Formats: sequence, C-alpha cells, structure tokens
Amino acid sequence: MTRVAAVDCGTNSIRLLVADADPRTGELVDLDRRMTIVRLGQGVDRTGRLAPEALERTFAACREYAAVIKELGAERLRFVATSASRDAENRDEFVRGVIDILGVEPEVISGDQEAGFSFTGATKELTGSDHLARPYLVVDIGGGSTEFVVGDDHVRAARSVDVGCVRMTERHLVLDGKITDPPTAEQIAAMRADIEAALDLAEETVPLREARTLVGLAGSVTTVAAIALGLDEYDSARIHHSRIGRDRVKGISDALLKATHEQRAAHPAMHPGRVDVIGAGALVLLSIMERIGAEEVVVSEHDILDGIAWSLA
Repeated sequence: MTRVAAVDCGTNSIRLLVADADPRTGELVDLDRRMTIVRLGQGVDRTGRLAPEALERTFAACREYAAVIKELGAERLRFVATSASRDAENRDEFVRGVIDILGVEPEVISGDQEAGFSFTGATKELTGSDHLARPYLVVDIGGGSTEFVVGDDHVRAARSVDVGCVRMTERHLVLDGKITDPPTAEQIAAMRADIEAALDLAEETVPLREARTLVGLAGSVTTVAAIALGLDEYDSARIHHSRIGRDRVKGISDALLKATHEQRAAHPAMHPGRVDVIGAGALVLLSIMERIGAEEVVVSEHDILDGIAWSLA
C-alpha cells in the first residue's frame, strides 16, 4: 500500500484525506478524514478577488492539515483547488501561501478535471454493483460550481457550471449586504431560473437524462440526507449510500427555504458553516432530480477527495 494525502480546497470548505491505497485490490483505507468550513469564495462572485480574511481562514486550516500529514507520514501529497481559486484575480497570493505551509503547489484544476476526480471517487466502489443501474450521473454540488459527470466504468461526458450553494446564496439571497432570512418568493424564483439555465448549459454536452442512477456528492447533498434520515448527529456511515426520494428532497428544500437562520441551525446534523447556504444547495439538488426525472438520489460520502487520493496511488 501507498500512504497518500489529498487536499481538496473548494469555495466553501477545505478537506483532508490521509489514506493507505492499494491499486491492486482497489482498497482505500482512511486514516484521517476531516473538513473545515473556510468560505474561501466569500465575495468572489461580486469582487473577483479572494478576501484577506478568507485567505487567513484557509491558511489556518492548511497549518492544521500539515501537522496531521507529518504525523501520519504520508509519502505523497496532492493539493487540488477548485471553483473559487479559478475565478480569483489574486489567486497567486493563495498559491504562495499554500506552498509556504504545505510545500506543494495547489493545482487549480479545470471543471472537467474536477468532474473526473469526483466520478472516480464516487463510483470506484460501485463498479460491478448489481443493484445500481448504469450509466451513473454523478453530481457534485459545491460552493461555487456543480459538476455533472455521466459514465459507466469511465467518464463519458462531463461539464462544470457555475451554480453552487455559496454562489447562488450570494447572487440571489443577499440584499443590502445581508442574507434575506427567509428569502422571498421572488428571490427563490430568480435562483431557480439561474439553476435551470445552468442545467440547460450542462445538457449541451452531458446527456443527463440517459442516466439510470443519480449519485449525489458533497455537503449540500449529505446534509439533506442527514435531515431526511432524522439523524441526531452527523453520521457518515449512515449517510453513505443512503437513498433519498425526490418527494423527500422537495419537502426538505421547501422547508429550508422557508426557515429562519435559527430554525435551520437547530437541525442537529447541520454544520454551522452550512446554515446560510443549505437552502440554495438543496434547491440545486431538487432541480437536478426534477430535470432528469430521478426518483431518488444515492448519497455518497466518497467524492473528489477520494479521486485525488487514487490519482496518487
């Protein structure tokens, strides 16, 4: 086995996986998996720049991760940065900070690369499964973008579009510098129209409706699953490969968009960093399910982070 460390830095969160990988058996054994909400993409859609306080939050998490990587003795490290750092004018400042702390240059990957990593991470353990029909549609709903990937054993088509829970919240649910809580019907309608336009773009290159199994990734999807399962606390083992029906997703999405900050925060499995953006994320998921006619979503805790780890193995 090879001990690898993978870091995925997105718009809303930064995550670390240290694992032992065996390419011969397809086994990936977690040693440490953690996530920190840093909101790197704070204001990027409006200013085009990474905010100083967002950079500092991200660098603080990197320092914590560096200590874990050193302690566990990872042989290889790969740091992948996604939507927010692709969009920012001052991404060089971000790159220099990561090199200083972790000793590797963050790879600011394209949306297509991001999609490929997500597909590998989400489906590697599903390949050969008799109970899930193929092709799969893997949907990774991030903070700044959403990746769509259709494939069987390998990727057939992929597209990244600029709708994510943070971007949609900042674009449609903020008025006079404050999040409207709860949002108005007009705000929700505008957000839904934006999501539908992005789905039109995705369908230009990805045959979304050919999919027979929808696999959903990332925090918006797993949080909706935790609410649907009625968990008293976030439980990765129960969430992983759970199946949530479209009617249940609709009910949760509607409730979240009608709720106040305090009501959303009261869900015991809700991460504090997702309270303000989960309504938008849930609406993205619902819109996708309705567009392709998916009766359910298979929720995966394995995603781009696992794909990055496999690329090192």
